[in-house]
Amino acid sequence: MLRLLSLIVLLAGCGGPGREFRGLPATRVDVGGSVFDVRVRGNLAEAIRVNPQYAPRFGPIRERAGFAMAQVSGCRVVGVLGDQAVATGVLSCDGRPANWAQPAALMRFDCFEVDSWTSGDTEYTDFECTPY
Repeated sequence: MLRLLSLIVLLAGCGGPGREFRGLPATRVDVGGSVFDVRVRGNLAEAIRVNPQYAPRFGPIRERAGFAMAQVSGCRVVGVLGDQAVATGVLSCDGRPANWAQPAALMRFDCFEVDSWTSGDTEYTDFECTPY
């Protein structure tokens, strides 16, 4: 019984916003089949992937998460770190505060890969996205 309770407590901590983003409303963004809850605070954004996808690599997920963060914040995303489930982006808003869309909104984009390249050990993918 104690093991079951410990497992439930452990799993309850997964999938929620990070400490810096707790209490902030999320905007749900669908980018080419990857669905994220995006939260913005200051010059940082967090994208939590909320849909199941079979064994995604972080490269394409990083690009989609960055695109979602840019759409919600209205800022350029200059760096994204994390993994396939939770990504944190650094925003460059040219001196203005980040703005974000209505928290309950669902933004959808149809995306396709137009280019990919490797620099060092990092693989990059370029997507063309249009709202739908």
